[in-house]
Amino acid sequence: MASGFAACRALWENEREGVRRARAFQRKQAMKPEPSPLDAILQDRQGGGGVISPLDEEGAELVIFQIDQDLYACGGASVREILSQVEIFFVPGCMASMEGVINVRGDIETVINLSDTLGPKAGGYAASWAILLGRAGGMQSGIRVDKVVDVLVVPKSAIQQAPATLPARLQAAVSGVMRYRELPVTVLSLERIFEAYGRSLA
Repeated sequence: MASGFAACRALWENEREGVRRARAFQRKQAMKPEPSPLDAILQDRQGGGGVISPLDEEGAELVIFQIDQDLYACGGASVREILSQVEIFFVPGCMASMEGVINVRGDIETVINLSDTLGPKAGGYAASWAILLGRAGGMQSGIRVDKVVDVLVVPKSAIQQAPATLPARLQAAVSGVMRYRELPVTVLSLERIFEAYGRSLA
């Protein structure tokens, strides 16, 4: 009888330990933060070998986008979300630097007009336009782009210092230049862009 009781107790103890571990695992999973859309894209690219940064060099996460025929990039850490063709509402009397506002799940966010920084657009926005919802320097706002081209990690050494020949309107907003598939890319600083926008509102 004793051996039978011991066996039953051992089985019960094992079951109780299994339940305890399952609950602990569930609590741990519940505490994990939700991955951002950019994290999900990068993880997918890592699985497919799409990340081009070498393992022995520190990388920079970038979102590459197109406005007119030009390519630009900004730090992935500054982009909270990529929104596809969200309706932009014009605000009467707003400054020219603000294109309008958007509704992001009940939160109203401004959309900055980059014409003062990048120059006026040659035409209307492409059918694939999107909004980069960025946060930097304590400010959050959206930027409309013609197309999101890629989200990737590049070696930091691939980003070179911006040349002095850049137009004056770009100098304050550009943090560097690089090449993507042999095409030139201007790397923008959202923090500088938002700071300039904030000054224009003062």
